[in-house]
Amino acid sequence: MKINYDELIGNASIALKNSYSPYSKSKVGAAVLTKSGNVYLGCNVENSSFSVTSCAERNAISSAVLLEGPQMEISAIAISSVDRNNKKASITPCGSCRQAIIEFGKDAEVVFSDDEGKLIILPISELIPHAYTAKTFLGK
Repeated sequence: MKINYDELIGNASIALKNSYSPYSKSKVGAAVLTKSGNVYLGCNVENSSFSVTSCAERNAISSAVLLEGPQMEISAIAISSVDRNNKKASITPCGSCRQAIIEFGKDAEVVFSDDEGKLIILPISELIPHAYTAKTFLGK
């Protein structure tokens, strides 16, 4: 499947518009492209109890699992963000999100833009080398 990275990052930008981020004022959106060709969106949802906050990437992955089932596989995930001044911000997934991505896509591509807006596309394995995976846990 050929991936349209510009379209995927555009979907992530649409998702960030629904961000609930009254504390950090940083809006984040994510778009997950599954191997079945479907796209699922997520945005960050903050909470005054910070540990309850949920990231855009994990929210998008949860939507994909909800609608495709636990066998869902990620082909690519795009992340878009704006800072508290509503200026585009370069952002990569946090460690928890990296772990969630590799759980559903050991070969997933992670798409984000640098400070100048140029797309960067990296395999998840570069963002989380030596990841803890089912192979680590189950030996398969």
